[in-house]
Formats: sequence, structure tokens, C-alpha cells
Amino acid sequence: MNKDLFSSFKNVSYQEPMKNHTSFQLGGPVDVFIEAQDLGEIKKAVDLCKRESLPWMVLGKGTNLIISDLGLDGVIIHMGEAFKKIEAIDETVIRAYAGTSLKSLAEFAQERSLEGLEFAHGIPGSVGGAITMNAGAYDGECVQVVKEVGLMTRQGEILTLSVEEMDFSYRHSRVQREKDIVLWASFQLKKGDPLKIQEKMDDLWQRRLNKQPLEYPSAGSTFKRPPGHYAGQLIDLAGCRGLYHQGAQISQKHCGFVINKNQASTQAVVELIETVQKLVKDQFGVDLETEVKVLGR
Repeated sequence: MNKDLFSSFKNVSYQEPMKNHTSFQLGGPVDVFIEAQDLGEIKKAVDLCKRESLPWMVLGKGTNLIISDLGLDGVIIHMGEAFKKIEAIDETVIRAYAGTSLKSLAEFAQERSLEGLEFAHGIPGSVGGAITMNAGAYDGECVQVVKEVGLMTRQGEILTLSVEEMDFSYRHSRVQREKDIVLWASFQLKKGDPLKIQEKMDDLWQRRLNKQPLEYPSAGSTFKRPPGHYAGQLIDLAGCRGLYHQGAQISQKHCGFVINKNQASTQAVVELIETVQKLVKDQFGVDLETEVKVLGR
């Protein structure tokens, strides 16, 4: 990799360990890691990668990724501090930029007596990732509150799309199909009682603490909900609760979570996922599809 290509970027590193940038704390090095300072740097990085035929991707908080132990080819463009911003558009609409944590977004809404984002308070991710996969929890989903989304296409065009144009469905949006870059999203909320909003957020957070293995590195819920079933229940019935493989484990607390219990490798996590998928398929005839994305060499 010719380092001179990236000399104009303010914050760039080489052979950056991806375990430092994913919630699973897994992953080998990427060739080039750019901390984008603004939209101009994102566009410059994308244009450079296209011109030089380099593989690239944009990264937020890395909460839904499993990166290979051997790392990644090409360039990671990371949303820097400039993309961790929230602003009030009017009394019931707020806009958040892609690097903003969902926790910060929900708290911003609560402080302004706006309800609708309580479900997002405990989701460990950023606005960009949440829009990409239509993140949701406890009967709430992004599609219910998103008004508009600002995108940059793979061709560099800046678009503002309505919620209808985003093609949201269960853990899906047009971003996955078109490989767009989420820049920001605006949310249409409702006026509410700030104390009741806080009570709901606190309740959902306590439920997470009680039911999810938040004390261990993971990528959150590992599997999508199969039609007519619950992934965690099927995994439990298949005898996989607590199943351990070379540092990776099916959580004792919630079988839908694969956790990095003891310095697991990416290979161990993937092998454990595949084992669980096979056992559930053999016993119940159900295909478990992963929510997490496995990337790398």
C-alpha cells in the first residue's frame, strides 16, 4: 500500500488492529484506517479508493461486525467526532449524524420531552448502523420514527430520502442493497412527559441488564428472529446454552448472544455460530440467519 496516497488526510494509520474498533474486540489489521473529520474527507477518501481500485467501507461503532483474524484488505473510513452531533430541527423533529450513539440520541430526545426513541437507549450502536439495519428492540424500530435520511451513494451523490424511500423492513434498509453511506437521519417524535420517558428508558435498560450478557464483548444479538420462532429459545432447546468453544461461548444469560468469554479468536466465534446453526437445523428444521456480518481475509 502506497502511503503517499493518504498523506493529505489529517488522521490516518496503517495496519490498524480492528479489534480496537469492534464491540466483539476481535479482528486483525486493516491496511489503512482513516478517521474522517468531515464530509469532505469522506468524499475524498471514497474518490481515492475508487480511482485506485481499493476496497473500502465506512465504519461507525463496529457493533454488528465480526472481522477476520487475518484482518481486512483496503481502507476503513471511520466516522470521526464531527459526525457525533445532534440538533433540534423544530419542536418534534431532531437530526442526528451518523456517528452519534443511540444512547446519546435517546437522551437528547428525553431532555426535550420527546417520546419515541426510548427503545434505542440500550442498543449499542450508532445512528448510521441503526439506519442501515433498521435496528430495533422491545417492539420499537427505526422505521417507526425516521422522517428522512441523508445518504452519500457509492457514486458520491448526496441524497435526502424519505422513510418510504429507505425500503425499511426487518433488519434491512436500502443501504444494505445499494451500499450507501449514511450521513444523518431526522426523527419525527411526539411531545411527552419527560419523567415517563425516563422511566421507560430506565425500565428497558434494567431489562437489558437482567437478560443480556452486557459484561462480555459481543456483537449484540447474533441471530435474526426466524419466522414463527425465537432464536434464543431454539438454541436453548437444542442444548446449546453455555456451549463453549476456544474462548467463545453461547451466553448462559441469553442464548441469542455469542460472547467473547475469554480472548476468543474470530475463527472460534464463527465455528461456534456454525455449530449452533447446524444443531438447530438438524433438530428443528429452522435456518438461523446471523444479524452480524463477517468480513475480512
